[in-house]
Amino acid sequence: MAERDLNRRRLLQTSLALGGLGLAGCATGPRAGAPRIAGLSAQDIPPTLAPVRAHPDRLFDITVCLRPFRAKGPRIEAEQIGDTLVVHNYGHGGSGWSLSWGSANMAMQLALGNSPAEIAVIGCGAIGLTSAIMAQRAGTKVTIYARDLLPQTRSARATGSWTPDSRIALKEPAGPNFGAVWEQMARFSFKTYRQYLGLPGTPVEFTDRYSLSDEPVEQLREEAEKLDTLGFATYMDRIRDITPKSQDLPAGATPFPTKYVRRSQNMQFNIAGYAHTLMTDFFSAGGKFVRKQFRSPNELTQLKEKVVINCPGYAARDWWKDESLVPVRGQIAWLIPQPEVNYGFNYKNISILSRRDGIVVQDLNGGDMRGYNVWRTGRPRRSRQCGQHHRGNVFPLPGLRMGRFEPPFRPPCGASIC
Repeated sequence: MAERDLNRRRLLQTSLALGGLGLAGCATGPRAGAPRIAGLSAQDIPPTLAPVRAHPDRLFDITVCLRPFRAKGPRIEAEQIGDTLVVHNYGHGGSGWSLSWGSANMAMQLALGNSPAEIAVIGCGAIGLTSAIMAQRAGTKVTIYARDLLPQTRSARATGSWTPDSRIALKEPAGPNFGAVWEQMARFSFKTYRQYLGLPGTPVEFTDRYSLSDEPVEQLREEAEKLDTLGFATYMDRIRDITPKSQDLPAGATPFPTKYVRRSQNMQFNIAGYAHTLMTDFFSAGGKFVRKQFRSPNELTQLKEKVVINCPGYAARDWWKDESLVPVRGQIAWLIPQPEVNYGFNYKNISILSRRDGIVVQDLNGGDMRGYNVWRTGRPRRSRQCGQHHRGNVFPLPGLRMGRFEPPFRPPCGASIC
């Protein structure tokens, strides 16, 4: 239990170190009159970065969920059950949001083979809702059958980053041809997400990310590869032409005191606003939602729609008896949103990403193997540690001032289970 549950004390200590890196609490726009920095053009000088207020009393939630992983990659294929055509679309690991539009497009092409006037979609997570919208755009009437609307699904508890090959498959089981399939999904999704940039509520946006380290990036990469004992597939090199390149920043270019700082730009999904946008689009186009939970595949033949896109996520392991699905447990701590913080960063296995609906804090210790085949989603155990006051140094980085947690401090012990 201790291994599976997030070590919140370690997480908060490191996040406090990250949040207290001596950043000036000023505006995040370009610095007026900023001095020239050797090796950087004027337009590449980083803006002033507002600090993350990573205090333990600002931790307002901890969410836990299972990602549906298949060694061969997502299941996107058709199956006939009685008089009903079922198109499966599930098993995207940590890439569900990122690949949702491309995956939905592939599933829709299979579903339209029968030229249906109406389609049923099972599931209302990231994959289900985008599949439903894609079917609507193709001119069909769509009804979603699911236990929950998107805000109550596992998808709502995702990190919210563009990570299209995050635990998407294993190299050997996926085979040499899956890379081309993945690339098609990734490119279609990336292009579709451009339609959501600049909309009210900022459902999708690009932000800067800073990778901080005391060792060369190549050394960190080698250490991460040693942790991967299964051989997770990586495909990002196939789409380097559409994603911004990272940049190594010289000393003094940022407030971060680490020896190495690498900046990149990445797309992120502010899931609360993005989910609202998707649901509004679906219902505005005449979509219907029926609250229903399925327990047997044969129940699909009882629906009035004779073409079904099946997007149950990890639930497919139970009700479809698909034992190829492996759970990948994820856990996130949430800090109160800070609108002035518009970037993300990581250091020593701790990742922080500021979103419009909260600041995501994750412990990534263990790499891709973390949470693999861990199926429990129970609440973190209420222990003595959870209720005790935390004291001690929380700024372990070199050159930083010392700080302490002082009582009274009682971190929240509950978690949202998805």
